Amino acid sequence: MKKLIAFFSIVAVMTFGLSDLVIAQDDVAADQSVDTTAVDTTAQTTENAAPLQEEVAAPEAPPSFHQVLKEKFIEGGPGFMGVVLLALIFGLAISIERIIYLSLASVNTKKLLSGIESALESGGVDQAKEVVRGTRGPVASIFSEGLNRFDDGMGEVEKSIVAYGSVVTGRLESGVSWISLFIALAPMLGFMGTVIGMIKAFDDIAAAGDISPTVVADGIKVALLTTVFGLIVAIILQIFYNFIVAKIDSLVNDMEDSSIAFIDILAQHNKK
Repeated sequence: MKKLIAFFSIVAVMTFGLSDLVIAQDDVAADQSVDTTAVDTTAQTTENAAPLQEEVAAPEAPPSFHQVLKEKFIEGGPGFMGVVLLALIFGLAISIERIIYLSLASVNTKKLLSGIESALESGGVDQAKEVVRGTRGPVASIFSEGLNRFDDGMGEVEKSIVAYGSVVTGRLESGVSWISLFIALAPMLGFMGTVIGMIKAFDDIAAAGDISPTVVADGIKVALLTTVFGLIVAIILQIFYNFIVAKIDSLVNDMEDSSIAFIDILAQHNKK
């Protein structure tokens, strides 16, 4: 009985061992076939990808916006295009200078008026002058003029504020007329280039004795390019101009409102 059990046990172990060996051999064969298939597929993919890469690399990269702009600028001719470029440079320089100046001229008028009122109550006019001297901007300059005339009466204070306010407004508007000049000048130069380009096109027609598109294309292209660049410069400068004018109007309105409040504060202090 024990021998029979041992025999069946040996048969079972050998059976399971053989089955495991067969399964392992099948797995190895399958792996080899998969590897072979993968290698073949990779080789085919590589062979197929090589022409695709060559096809993808064949077209050239499109030119950048800077390159296109430079080419069109040169094609438009250095004469009028250079003048249009100078109008843009000078207009932008003045615009940036005005924007910086106006930004520095802005001040918190409510805080300044509150400081002046507290100074008048605590230390009088001299203390208020110190507060104004420590504040930048045109509003503080106007208040300083008013405080300097305080001993002469409220009438003189109002006159000095109005007079000096006009001076400050003129300083704020300084250079704005030059921006408007460049805005008008840029498209005019472009239109002049258009006329000259058309004249060149007709000269080419007269010289060739033919009205084919190839003869007049160069002159017409010059005409259109100068107009386009002139209009672009005018549009850019117009945006800056409108921003600057709006900023000046805001500062002038703030000066007028704060000046009225400043006079009221001085009048109340004078009554005391």
